[in-house]
Amino acid sequence: MNLTFLGTSQAIPTRSRNHTAMLLRYGDETILVDCGEGTQRQFRKAGINPCKLTKLLITHWHGDHILGIPGLLQTLALNNYNRTLDIYGPSGTKRFIETMLGMFIFEGKIDIKIHEIDEGVIYNGKFILRAYRMEHGIKALAYSFEEKPKTRMDVAKIKKLGLKGPIVGKLQQGEDVVFNGKKILSKKVTYVQEGKKIAFIMDTALNENCFKAAEDADVLVCESTYMKKDEDKADSYKHLTAERAATIAKKSKAKALYLTHVSQRYEINEADVLKEAKKVFKNSFLPRDLDSVEI
Repeated sequence: MNLTFLGTSQAIPTRSRNHTAMLLRYGDETILVDCGEGTQRQFRKAGINPCKLTKLLITHWHGDHILGIPGLLQTLALNNYNRTLDIYGPSGTKRFIETMLGMFIFEGKIDIKIHEIDEGVIYNGKFILRAYRMEHGIKALAYSFEEKPKTRMDVAKIKKLGLKGPIVGKLQQGEDVVFNGKKILSKKVTYVQEGKKIAFIMDTALNENCFKAAEDADVLVCESTYMKKDEDKADSYKHLTAERAATIAKKSKAKALYLTHVSQRYEINEADVLKEAKKVFKNSFLPRDLDSVEI
C-alpha cells in the first residue's frame, strides 16, 4: 500500500505546493482523493500513470479540491483509458461534473460512474470505503479506507509439522486437514492479521465525526490550514489548525498524522506548523508535494 501526496497546498498554491490531491495505491486499485488544479501534471512528476486510476473521492466542491478534474478526465480520454472510473462525492456531484464537462469541447470518451453519497459504507469489496459528514458550510465528507483482515499462516508451525503444497492452502482457507494420520486444526496454524486503515479529513470545523473517521487509523491525513495563533480564521472559515489535527490523531489513537492543506501564509516558516502538531501528537509529519509513504 502506497500513499502519494500529489498536492498539499491550501486554496492558493505556492511555488512548492500544488492544490490538494492524494493518491492511494492498493493492489490493482488506484484511488485519488480530491483533484485540485494541475493534478494531471503532478501524476507526471510523480512518475505515475493516471490511466491506472480506478476511483476518485471528492471531499467537497470548493475549487481548490476539484478544478483539476476536467483536465485529468481529458488526459485519460486522450490516452485511451479503458476502465470505468468510479467517482464518489456529496449530493450534487453529478450535476457539477456535467456542468464542468459542458464548458469545453471534450475530445474522446471515457466511462464514468458517478455515486452521490452520504455518510456510511460507500464501497465494500476487496476493502471498505466509508464516508463521514463534515462541517464546512457546504456539503463535505471525510473518507476512510479500511483493509479487510487476512488469514496468515504461522510459518514456524508449518515448517515444524512438515506441511507444504495444497494442504497449506486448505488450512489457510479455514479447513481442518489430516496429515500423516493426524488431524491438524486450521486455527492452530493460522492467525488473523488485522487490516490497515487510512483516514482522509479535509476542510472542516472540528466535529465528532472527525474522531470517528480517524479512530484507530494507521495513517491519518488531515487538513491543517491554520496555526493556533490564527484560530479565529480557522473558526471563521470552518477549518482546522495543526493543533486541532493533532488532537484528533491523539484522541482517536491514530498511529501517524500527516498534515496537509497548509496555508500559503506559513510558506517561510512551515517548520512551526509541524512543531505545533508535535507538541500534541509526536508522530506527526508535514509532507511535501510528491512525497510517498509505504503503509
